[in-house]
Amino acid sequence: MSSQLVEENRHLREQLALLLAQAQRNQTIMQRHQRFDLTFIGAHGLRELIESIFDTLADVSQLDVVTLTLVDSDYEIRRVMVDLQMNPAEYPTLLFVTHPALFGALTALLMKPVLGRYAPQRDAGIFPSTVLEPVSIAAIPLRRGGQLIGCLSLGSLHADRFVDGMASDFIEHLGSIIAVCIENVINHERLKRVGLTDALTGVNNRRYLERRLLEEIGRTRRQPFSLACMYIDIDHFKRVNDSAGHQGGDAVLQEVARRIQAELRLSDALGRYGGEEFVVLLIDAQLAHALQVAERIRQSIAQRPISFEQERELSVTVSIGVTELTRQDRLHPIERIAQSLIARADGALYRAKEAGRNRVVCSGVPLTPTD
Repeated sequence: MSSQLVEENRHLREQLALLLAQAQRNQTIMQRHQRFDLTFIGAHGLRELIESIFDTLADVSQLDVVTLTLVDSDYEIRRVMVDLQMNPAEYPTLLFVTHPALFGALTALLMKPVLGRYAPQRDAGIFPSTVLEPVSIAAIPLRRGGQLIGCLSLGSLHADRFVDGMASDFIEHLGSIIAVCIENVINHERLKRVGLTDALTGVNNRRYLERRLLEEIGRTRRQPFSLACMYIDIDHFKRVNDSAGHQGGDAVLQEVARRIQAELRLSDALGRYGGEEFVVLLIDAQLAHALQVAERIRQSIAQRPISFEQERELSVTVSIGVTELTRQDRLHPIERIAQSLIARADGALYRAKEAGRNRVVCSGVPLTPTD
């Protein structure tokens, strides 16, 4: 055999080996894509999806840092996290903005993945100082229905991991899958909340409050934190309906709910408990703090009239009863404690009404063994 034929055979074998190696790499990449897809699509809720994104991507793709920034203009996602007892401190790489424009210089670029060297002025928002600063990054837009709903950000300490102009098919596919999954789990949580939300005011309803109260009392047995309860009633609400009609009454209920919510933390829970009655659960709050919050709520409602229907205004006040969970309470069954907290807050509210309304009264009387 001539040396030319030997060389041609060697060259062909090398080409075949390269093709087989590339085919194996492509097969591995395809299998990895499928595993990613199945992992994310199979997530049954927000917690599982978020944890899958961070754990799976970081481990399987050998990334040094992964962050996820979501657009949450109405704090809906963060409220879902609170309801699911997801502590934001446990997810330092889960970030939020209230508007897509707050991605800053990245906003205009996030029509497609942004790949290349980390640029602090451009990328500091998606890789804040609390996480590892990468050398190269991939900022993957998450879009649904033409709207930017978030950004998945991948970071590496290697400069050549993500470079401008590299193929981005997998990255774009990953962004599409995660965007769909995020929208699905949020819609799922939204549907679950439909039966737990007051249609008029948009806050939680009595069913939600009663369920949440049992959960929070149960948590106080596992973790050493406080719990306070506030019962709020709009003073002379019948007069509001008589003078302004039900439309005016509805406007008052909606605005009172908004003003109460404005004084609360995301971790607190507000619900419409009855016609003109609201209940607030203040999580990890002692009585002194609860009284301060109650007074802020009372003032925010009393000091500014409520406008409705072509510049008409109504001056409204509320009476508030406040109580807290005590050590003595914790000796009793959870259901009994819940009933007692609501009853004590309601009793304090009744005393506020008797004392002239538009005031805050507290009740610290716990359950006793003979109650």
